[in-house]
Amino acid sequence: MEADPAHGRISNESPVGHALLGKRVGEEVDVHAPGGEQVFTLVDIR
Repeated sequence: MEADPAHGRISNESPVGHALLGKRVGEEVDVHAPGGEQVFTLVDIR
């Protein structure tokens, strides 16, 4: 609802936001998005 990609805010309803829920810094997350699967490492939480 309050997504603002220009300021680093993503929606928890997006594929990336949903995959990050409950994760901690240093963890890797697999994101299953319409464009294909990607792996991200969480480096910072603000």
